Amino acid sequence: MPLQSTLSGGCSRAIDTQSDGKSFEQLRKECLQNGVLFEDPDFPATDSSLFFSQSAPIQFEWKRPKELCDNPKFITGGADRTDICQGQLGDCWLLAAIASLTLKKDSLARVVPHDQDFDSNYAGIFHFQFWQHNKWLDIVVDDRLPTVRNRLIMLHSASNNEFWSALLEKAYAKLHGSYESLKGGSTMEAMEDFTGGVGEMYDTKTGPDNLFSVMKKALDRGSMMGCSINTTSSAESEARTSTGLVKGHAYSITGLEEVNYRGRKVKLIRVRNPWGQVEWNGPWSDQSREWDYVDRAEKTRILQNSTEDGEFWMEFEDFKRSYDKVEICNMTPDALTDNTKRHWEVSLFEGQWIRGATAGGCRNYIDTFWTNPQFKLELQDADDDDDVCSVVIALMQKNRRKLRKEGLDMETIGYAVYEAPDDNEHVNKDFFRYHASKARSKTYINLREVSERFTLPPGKYLLVPTTFQPHKEADFIVRIFSEKKAAPPPPSLPEEETEEEKGLRRLFDQLAGSVRALPSYDSNMDLILSIIWREIKFDGLSLSTCHSIMNLMDVDNTGKMEFQEFKVFWEKMKKWIMLFLSFDTDRSGKMSSYELRSALNAAGMHLNNRLLQLLSLRFADDNYDIDFDDYLTCIVRLEIMFRAFQAVDNFKRGRVKLNIMQVKWHHYEMKICV
Repeated sequence: MPLQSTLSGGCSRAIDTQSDGKSFEQLRKECLQNGVLFEDPDFPATDSSLFFSQSAPIQFEWKRPKELCDNPKFITGGADRTDICQGQLGDCWLLAAIASLTLKKDSLARVVPHDQDFDSNYAGIFHFQFWQHNKWLDIVVDDRLPTVRNRLIMLHSASNNEFWSALLEKAYAKLHGSYESLKGGSTMEAMEDFTGGVGEMYDTKTGPDNLFSVMKKALDRGSMMGCSINTTSSAESEARTSTGLVKGHAYSITGLEEVNYRGRKVKLIRVRNPWGQVEWNGPWSDQSREWDYVDRAEKTRILQNSTEDGEFWMEFEDFKRSYDKVEICNMTPDALTDNTKRHWEVSLFEGQWIRGATAGGCRNYIDTFWTNPQFKLELQDADDDDDVCSVVIALMQKNRRKLRKEGLDMETIGYAVYEAPDDNEHVNKDFFRYHASKARSKTYINLREVSERFTLPPGKYLLVPTTFQPHKEADFIVRIFSEKKAAPPPPSLPEEETEEEKGLRRLFDQLAGSVRALPSYDSNMDLILSIIWREIKFDGLSLSTCHSIMNLMDVDNTGKMEFQEFKVFWEKMKKWIMLFLSFDTDRSGKMSSYELRSALNAAGMHLNNRLLQLLSLRFADDNYDIDFDDYLTCIVRLEIMFRAFQAVDNFKRGRVKLNIMQVKWHHYEMKICV
């Protein structure tokens, strides 16, 4: 099954993204009716749309194509890879992907809709569609482009009156916040945004022996491909080699052929430099002598009037020696190393790494690794022709390019897969200490997506996506492709807690006096705590915490705690204090916010990741610690909420799940929304 049918929605309608909620058709119609040209308020023709870290180094003028030439066209003679010439922006990775996109006409028609031009219904507005995090988005732009002395200074076509590629780059810049946000990247990132595909990477030096066949099959299946040469330092970036290649530069792979040369078969590969110039000058380059020994008809077919356009042929062995990395974006997760075509199912998970709660880092950090988000899945049936399950796991971090203006960039990410235990609880530290992973990403790397292919026996598995270091925050999605649906196992309900009554009459009478009830707050609350446990280190409870305790225990709404309520409070408090001390190992009066999940689980409170992240953000200090007073406030308020939801549950005679949509935070107070 094509990936777009299962994952990216195939021909499903793209989501309108304009801030006023209007679609491209609505905006164009309004402009035509009012006789005006569209000016995009969401991406204005100002320096802020160009740069976020600096002021414009020179004076830019934003001009529409009709101000730059007499007869502008959206596309002339079909969108072609030669329409892509790099400007002043360091986004060769994007241009290499666009060049590959032009070879796949069905994907091109989706990304670059043809219902727009400079003739009929022209209103200065254009739109493009990109895949983002399992959704197709429709991005609207006006046609004002940055120029210097009446020349486009960003991406442009080799033809002076063709503008589809320049407008596509502008729409992609809008998607990520600015043109500057497009500087530097991986070709795979843009190729996935153009298709919703799934990526694979090959090292040319250590790749499979049949790498040429793998790449040929990818091209035949409509995959998009790019390649690059590694650099050892920033000084080498875009440095030219003696053979005319550029280090740290993204190239497109646009063709693979085998030709007869002096009685033997020679494997050739066609590569394109998005600069539109600067080519390989070694064997099989445009004017090399090797072509003199190739059949004239075959030579004409392959070269196609080759000129200095940035595209060139080279022998595949030279390619492997010269380039280091090949990126392939597949339209389906079918393996390129065999001829089997499978029916793929897709499962999608979303999550967050939140500092102090769920940002535990990789397995090197065993004390916090277990706090990372955990996703349970079940591979229920083996592949149709095997006794194992084929699975592709792709971890993608979200919106990092857009966050560059806030000083953030790609995190270093990876994941591990474990055989899941039978219970459905969040797995703790000891499990990971004594169990090895069954599969994992080859490396941690600062790319938007990390993708690997595995074969695993049917069973229940635990997927743990992580950043390399702890305390690194990011949103992410996980796409899991399997021949049979990788279903999450059904959740189990938490067990109810039981409590034993204790004889506390004498203590209660001493504290309550003749009133026979404890008031909402006095020094007795601190005294009670000191009686229950003398080793705890704290400076007393805040008034807010005492009020929360009273709200929990005062079930008859008298404003006071009577003896029966006090007995329940006594038992709860002993348990909560014991839990706190089990995590306050150094008796400092604080516990790590990463241990909050375990403490709450032990108290019978099972929260989803989002709510747990909010609790950590609310109660943890700058060192990710939670003191006893805040711990008690947190656990008491959660107890109040669980009791309230249980009341709703009883009323409705149905199960009510506590999740973030039912809980709102307002300053320092939790409020229940029923």
